[in-house]
Amino acid sequence: MNEPSEDAGVIAVLLERLDEQRLPRALDVKAKVDRGERLDELDLHFMQELLNDASAAKPLLERHPEYQELAVRVLGLYKEITDKALENEKRPQAAGG
Repeated sequence: MNEPSEDAGVIAVLLERLDEQRLPRALDVKAKVDRGERLDELDLHFMQELLNDASAAKPLLERHPEYQELAVRVLGLYKEITDKALENEKRPQAAGG
């Protein structure tokens, strides 16, 4: 259905977005939750965007298994962030914060 050249273009854009936008921001959010902080509305919106992107990329990954290892690693990072964020939410918040 999709042309290989079309897939190549989409993959190039997704990899560039991952490298320049998504991964740096995700690492910032991970550092935040690793410090015990809670996610704010912007962080939650960003995490939702990441999950939406991952879902939308699933058919592309099925056609290009050579990128599946990268996808698994990125999704693992997202899971680490969400697991730690949930743990932080369950903790009582410090007074004044």
